[in-house]
Amino acid sequence: MKIVLSSNPYRDRGMRVALEARRVLEHAGAQTVLCLPFQPKKGDRLELPRQQSMPLLEKELPTADLLVCFGGDGTILHAARDATLHDVPILGVNMGSVGFMAELERSELPLLASLAHGMYTLEERMMLDVKVRRGDKIISQDLALNDAVISKGSMARVAEMEVLADHVKVTSITGDGVIVATPTGSTAYSMSAGGPIVEPTSRSIVVTPVCAHQLSARTMVLAPERTVTVQLPRGNRKYLYLSVDGGKALRLSGGDRVDICRSRRSTQLVRLADRSFYQVINQKLGGLSQ
Repeated sequence: MKIVLSSNPYRDRGMRVALEARRVLEHAGAQTVLCLPFQPKKGDRLELPRQQSMPLLEKELPTADLLVCFGGDGTILHAARDATLHDVPILGVNMGSVGFMAELERSELPLLASLAHGMYTLEERMMLDVKVRRGDKIISQDLALNDAVISKGSMARVAEMEVLADHVKVTSITGDGVIVATPTGSTAYSMSAGGPIVEPTSRSIVVTPVCAHQLSARTMVLAPERTVTVQLPRGNRKYLYLSVDGGKALRLSGGDRVDICRSRRSTQLVRLADRSFYQVINQKLGGLSQ
């Protein structure tokens, strides 16, 4: 079994945690490769292991059986998208603050030995296809595990848009923007904006207005077979921005529409610890029972 280890060097200095994980896995009989999740920028002063070959993650994923990712939720989200494109299951080790996407904490590295013996389960998570249409052309397409956010950015003004489901108008939103989330993403930005918590293994699409300037604005939970469209008014000179899973923002123009639907792809998360979703909620998000 080939297990690829990818660690965020800004959080895992010297790759110490990843190297400890490699020792655990190789002692259990697994073949491992230690990778960088991205190409370091020139001038970055990264503390990396000496005399250690560090290929990029994208080169090793096509031949990997499992991916173990070390970092915060952002690092794990980015790696999960790449792993999904190669049908590689992913396990996250928390190196951040909340680490809601992570399966293990740093203190639980010995549990990784179970991977070499096939003693783990896979949990399938729904994803979203996100396409931006300008006229008759698709100018951008992406894949989301958490959410797609259409917002006004940092400008102190109101954004206007319509939300449709299968080409039928559902609501108009006047405010800061809208979040279209998966059940996995329901505990992220959508929850902070007042959206519901949805069990991550369920299948649905959550549409949550952000700071809506209207009393009628409500979060909606739609069936997974719906196509959600966010339509920007034609002739609108105010730019809006689309960000998928917290990635780089794409500037949208008046008349653009964003089509969001359930993807045929899904992320496979590796499960080792015997913790339910509700235990994680109580531990990492302050709890539903407090």
